Amino acid sequence: MKRIFLTGYMGSGKSTLGLRLAQKAGLSFIDLDHYIETRFRRTINEIFTEKGEQEFRIIERNMLREIGEFEDIIIATGGGAPCFFDNIDYMNKQGCCIYLQTTPEILFQRLKHARSNRPLLRDKSDSELMEFIKYKRSSIIFDTGELDSYDAIEKAVERLYVICNNIKTE
Repeated sequence: MKRIFLTGYMGSGKSTLGLRLAQKAGLSFIDLDHYIETRFRRTINEIFTEKGEQEFRIIERNMLREIGEFEDIIIATGGGAPCFFDNIDYMNKQGCCIYLQTTPEILFQRLKHARSNRPLLRDKSDSELMEFIKYKRSSIIFDTGELDSYDAIEKAVERLYVICNNIKTE
C-alpha cells in the first residue's frame, strides 16, 4: 500500500506531475483542490469568497483526512495545505510527502498571470507576490524548476517514479 502526498507551492507542478506519475506507477490520483470542488460543488474561489480562508482550511483539513485513508494513491495537496493545523504531520504519518521545490523566480513567472484564479494572490502586486512565495517541511524535496516542456515533464516523472518505487510504506 502506498500513499504519496505531493506538496509544494502553488504552481510547483503537483497536479501535472502527480497525474502523470500515478498513470506510470499504476496508482490512483487525486488533486485535493479538485476533490473539494467536486464535493462542495463550488470552486475554491467561491468557497474562499463565501466562507473565508479559515473555514476553507477546515474543509481542506477534513477532506485531506478523508482521502488520506485511501490506499495506493498519489495526492496533490493544495499549496497551503501543509501549512495549516497538523496537516504536514498527518501526511508524513500516513505516507510519504514529497515537496516539489521551485525557485521563487520560476514560481513568480508561473503564477503572475494566474492571480485571478488563486484567491490568496488575487490582490497582490508583483512585489507582494514575490514576498508571498516560501515554505518546505516534507520528508523528500524534489526540484521542479525545469517543467518547461513535455520532455522535461516526462523526465521529472521518471525521476519521481524511481523515488516513489523506493519509498517503504506499510
